[in-house]
Amino acid sequence: MAEIEHPALPDYSRGLRPRQFYLIVGLFWLYVTLSNVLFAYGMRAGISKVTNAPLFAPWDARVMQHVVLLPFLLVAYWTSLRVQWRPLLVAVPLQLTLGSLFAAVAYPAMILSEWTMGNAEWHRQHMKHVSDMFMLEPDDFSMWLASFVNFIPCYGFGLALVTGIALYMRFRNSELRVAALEREWSAARLSALRMQLSPHTLFNLLHTIRGYIEWDPKGAQSMVVQLADLLRRLLSAGERDFVRLADELQFARLYLELQQRRFSDRLTVELPDVRDVPSVWVPSLILQPLVENAVIHGLAGHQGPVVVRVSAKTSGDMVVLQVSNTTADNKTAGEDGIGISNVRERLAVQFEGRAALTTHSKRAQWISEITMPQIAGSPERRSAKQAAPLVGA
Repeated sequence: MAEIEHPALPDYSRGLRPRQFYLIVGLFWLYVTLSNVLFAYGMRAGISKVTNAPLFAPWDARVMQHVVLLPFLLVAYWTSLRVQWRPLLVAVPLQLTLGSLFAAVAYPAMILSEWTMGNAEWHRQHMKHVSDMFMLEPDDFSMWLASFVNFIPCYGFGLALVTGIALYMRFRNSELRVAALEREWSAARLSALRMQLSPHTLFNLLHTIRGYIEWDPKGAQSMVVQLADLLRRLLSAGERDFVRLADELQFARLYLELQQRRFSDRLTVELPDVRDVPSVWVPSLILQPLVENAVIHGLAGHQGPVVVRVSAKTSGDMVVLQVSNTTADNKTAGEDGIGISNVRERLAVQFEGRAALTTHSKRAQWISEITMPQIAGSPERRSAKQAAPLVGA
């Protein structure tokens, strides 16, 4: 990630790097210079119809004046960003002092520019003309005051511009930091949720195999091989946020086959044909808690047969995954367990409200249904953009 703040710049000035600060102030001062030169030229052209008295300094002297003032302006704005505006009782007098000091040197800068550009004679003629008009001695204070009043608004407008841009950049940088922290937090949260799943699944399967060992050791050995395959897939899926739907269904198939071998007289499993499975990506291990619930709660409370069905289809730009199981006739729905809560939380983190899990009972059946946007390609391959391409988006 690119650097978003400069450690040497405190508070308001943190939003601007030195290069940005110099560029903004330089462009603003260039605009002020051109405006003042054009204004003086226009006024000079208008007054020339009435008198040829030199009332406005030549353009080169005015440009030089602004060049001389630029370092003072940079120092004043830089100091102003450090001073800030809190507390007001202290900050406001300091800010006014900075602006006043800058405006105070504008007239001396003009005199220096006139001498530098070879216009000292013009200055003497100008002062003589003022003296003749008002029947007074040359009064440098009046000229200084006029210059002071002229440059104070310019300073204020520039300060507002620099401070506003600094605050905007600081706000934008804060938003970038918050977004980065949210992504890291989401990744850590998903990792923790997957850590919840793995021990839970393993614990249930080990109990299944233990029960099988007592009366069918060879069958238990075969189940251990299946469990090893399941664990390899579990570890692989636990390291990834998304997998192909076909791989997710294969993982569910391995788990259900292990359970079916233990409860062969009661458990029937129906899974979709691999040829009919949509070519989309889904969150890894998203079906596993629902499949476990279907087996455990379907078999509980009665001795009759249980049918567990898993289906997957697309509807518009959404994917619908459904896991259902038959239950005892008199069984009532209880509160959501760890598995259901886990799935809901993962969907909320990974899809930000665009996916949902619903559960309900219907005619001695318990149905869990996930609805989520279609993800047409591997999200991991596009992690740099931090967004998966959604079909129809």
